[in-house]
Amino acid sequence: MKKKFSTIMCLLLSLTLVLSACGGGSNAGSGDKPNDQAAEQPKGEGSDKDQGADSEIISEGVIKASDPGKSPEAAKNRKDTIIVGMLAPSGIINPIFAENVYDNYMTSAVFNSLLKINQDGTYSEDLAESYEVSEDKLTYTFKLKDGVKFSDGTPLTAEDVAFSITLLHDKSYDGPSDVIAHARIKGGQEYKDGKATSIEGIKVIDPKTIEITTTEISALAFSTIGGVGVMPKAYYGKDYKQGSLGYMRDLFTSPLGSGPYKLVKFVAGQEAVFAANELYFEGKPKIENMIYKFTTEETNVQLLQTGETDMDNISVNKDQVEQLKEMGFLDVTLFPTNGYGYITFNHNRDEFKDKRVRQALAYGLNRQEIVDAIYQGYAEVIDVPQSKVSWSYTDEVTHYNFDLDKAKQLLDEAGWKVGADGLREKDGKKFKINFTATTPNPVNDAIIPVAQANYKELGIEFNAEMMDFNAVVEKRKKGDFDMLFMAWQLTPDPQSGENVFKTGGSQNDVGYSNPKVDELFTKAGKEIDVEKRKPIFKELYQELNEDLPYIFMYQRRDMFGTNARIQGFDMSPYRNFTYDLAKIQIQ
Repeated sequence: MKKKFSTIMCLLLSLTLVLSACGGGSNAGSGDKPNDQAAEQPKGEGSDKDQGADSEIISEGVIKASDPGKSPEAAKNRKDTIIVGMLAPSGIINPIFAENVYDNYMTSAVFNSLLKINQDGTYSEDLAESYEVSEDKLTYTFKLKDGVKFSDGTPLTAEDVAFSITLLHDKSYDGPSDVIAHARIKGGQEYKDGKATSIEGIKVIDPKTIEITTTEISALAFSTIGGVGVMPKAYYGKDYKQGSLGYMRDLFTSPLGSGPYKLVKFVAGQEAVFAANELYFEGKPKIENMIYKFTTEETNVQLLQTGETDMDNISVNKDQVEQLKEMGFLDVTLFPTNGYGYITFNHNRDEFKDKRVRQALAYGLNRQEIVDAIYQGYAEVIDVPQSKVSWSYTDEVTHYNFDLDKAKQLLDEAGWKVGADGLREKDGKKFKINFTATTPNPVNDAIIPVAQANYKELGIEFNAEMMDFNAVVEKRKKGDFDMLFMAWQLTPDPQSGENVFKTGGSQNDVGYSNPKVDELFTKAGKEIDVEKRKPIFKELYQELNEDLPYIFMYQRRDMFGTNARIQGFDMSPYRNFTYDLAKIQIQ
């Protein structure tokens, strides 16, 4: 019995959240890649939203180029190539290992999944021709499209799907997905434990049909299974031995998939060069060559202006919007980010284990000042870890509005007293925070001076250590930090938050643990009906708001500047530009 995603399996998520530097120049939310009520993005002039007495701003929609003829010659001379600017990825071009948003941009160009995300956050078939869900909602059967080949000419079969899903259960797998917790495939845990040499619940019926059986109803099972990037077994499996995936790292920059483009060259810190896949099952892309040029917050606007890039995700604020509009030849696309920015604590540090301290640091930071300084009306302060576009979002929570007196009271109650030198101390330890910050990053540039001034008033010394994004990610993974800012790009289904907040979650690398949060995520994950899940998530977000694993900062707008000679992109809060790579064209 086939179920449409908009009904009984409404808005389930893909594999992971996506980690991002989030200076506004990425699809940020931080951490693995994502609700349901977004309509199609308005076209033409977008929608006006009053942001002050002096002017109105267009906060959503597409602001069309006023004079496409002004396009720089450097861009006009590219007849068969598009150059997309982005922050430098780490070079993990692999659908089960890619973790940050920039690696996922590259991976999405090369690989496909059984399912794809639609503009409104629902799902439809990609490699799958059709699917069926059993009456008990425990078995999922996918039929593959005819004629799909990997870029080396090898036909796609159900064995490739089975292989890709199996790898996620391997005991040596250390990527961002938690397929065992989300999909609950029968025999998956036994395979991971080395008690079985195959997964009982994965059954290849014939070369075009695969059947997946789960042990219990899970809100995430269907989209988790459907969201696995499919890799050719003949290429990625020839060196595979159960319990040993280390060899995969040697293939990160020589990927092979069924996607619209093939990777030609990857130069760390510089560029990734792709060529159109002539065997792509939806037809060879209309643009022969694609280059991802690695830019920075300081260079991306200039490179658009000179024509060295055709598109980039630009930090959104009033000044930047006006600058892009004034160029005349750019289409400017704006939409709410399906994600949020946050400052995380290292919960393994003694000073952050008391929630009163975490609450004090939230009350004691002027978040509104920071957000206004960066985004100038294109972002809102939030107090829960969810985008306002989600069906699960609630505003019935404590709002940690700037209040130094409240912050001081909470610190006093937690036993952090002001010493003779003006610094707070407890058990002979001074309260000092080492803030690990990505640079260049306008958000950190705004956070640091405000936090230093605000926390000094509280009797806390706040020092910042600046480094590039990938170095910060490594320090985070090692637990070598006190506090840091990043952002999460969310999946359409809020259940993916368990990766981040559940004890031992696959992306919970900051040591956070709360039994009530664990219980609520488990409860929500066993329910499919959205209306029944809403009150569970409301209670969950209220608990996270009270316990504060993070200082929740904001939800902003995404903004892409695209040379008007490039047409065909159809982005939304749920769909980034990589979903349209086969359809875009040069005019």
